[in-house]
Amino acid sequence: MKKIMCAMMFVVMLIAMNSCSADDNAEGTDNSITTGTLITNYAYNDSEIETMKLINDYRVSIGLNALEKINHISFKCEEHNKYMIANNVVDHNDFTSRSDNIITVLGAKKVGENVAYNYKTSEAVVKGWLDSPGHKANIEGDYTHFGLSVTTDATGKKYYTNIFAKI
Repeated sequence: MKKIMCAMMFVVMLIAMNSCSADDNAEGTDNSITTGTLITNYAYNDSEIETMKLINDYRVSIGLNALEKINHISFKCEEHNKYMIANNVVDHNDFTSRSDNIITVLGAKKVGENVAYNYKTSEAVVKGWLDSPGHKANIEGDYTHFGLSVTTDATGKKYYTNIFAKI
């Protein structure tokens, strides 16, 4: 039984630690999904500010540009966190819709996404992402902007969505 539980936990962690990326001009784009209004207001919490700073500090430390935050992207991140909490999942469902929205509304040429769950600190989640090749590739990617949301569920567990964009 213990081996089965360990195997199941490994699969859950593997799924939760995947990252997604997409370039523009995705085929089969549904314009009803990609059109939208630019969101300009977003109230960042301390965890979001700290996590964004750690990502930028890391990027600068390896010779990359710091990323500029965009409220619209953070809003899309928060929408995804709320979806994950409501559905008790950690995934990239509807990443294409988020990516298409950012491409359409902001004119992005490239979009990537990292998600995570139940890290207690900003340092821990950034370390987790940097220890994962796919997430690290997004953090080190050819991007100019980003957004991030850290949302806490009713049990106190944190959900993280970090979207990168090249604009």
